[in-house]
Amino acid sequence: MHAPTNSHWVVVKRILRYLKGTTSYGFLITRGFFFSLHGFTDADWVDSIDDRKSTGIYLVFFGQMPISWKFGKQHTIARSSTEAEYKALADSTAEIIWLQYLLTDLQVLSVSAPIIWCDNLGATYLSANPIFHARTKHVKVDYHFVHDRAVKKEIQIRFIPSQDQLVDVFTKSFSTASFIAFQYKFRVDPPLLF
Repeated sequence: MHAPTNSHWVVVKRILRYLKGTTSYGFLITRGFFFSLHGFTDADWVDSIDDRKSTGIYLVFFGQMPISWKFGKQHTIARSSTEAEYKALADSTAEIIWLQYLLTDLQVLSVSAPIIWCDNLGATYLSANPIFHARTKHVKVDYHFVHDRAVKKEIQIRFIPSQDQLVDVFTKSFSTASFIAFQYKFRVDPPLLF
């Protein structure tokens, strides 16, 4: 923002055109029967050319409705894609634990432990396996936070193939057809025309 160039202005105009074209879109809220939390998490490893920080993303659903999401740069520079993904996994775990406490206070009980879907096998395996190696020894705090919750069966970490990863829409380019399919999965609907 301190030294914008023409390429920055082109991107800003594209974003503004997109926002103008979607002002009448919104979440379609429907009555659900499943009271369970599940989330999707991903990271875009060192994609920022300015500071090489990764972008972490999570999206949490309550039943079929998205209720919480975060998209932003991670505070530290990840030295591997597994570390970036695991940091995003730790952030989504913290959010889901907080949402569980909130739902408990509201006397809404879940029937099963929340599932967090992650498309990085290294991060998925690391949540269950306490073996550290040179590329992951500096993520021990996040590891213990997620691993302790998984051992206590407060959360479940599961692998999801990249083509099914919902939060990839925040970090990757897609065709129009794929983007519309993601809109449907997010339950973001265009306005009804009467």
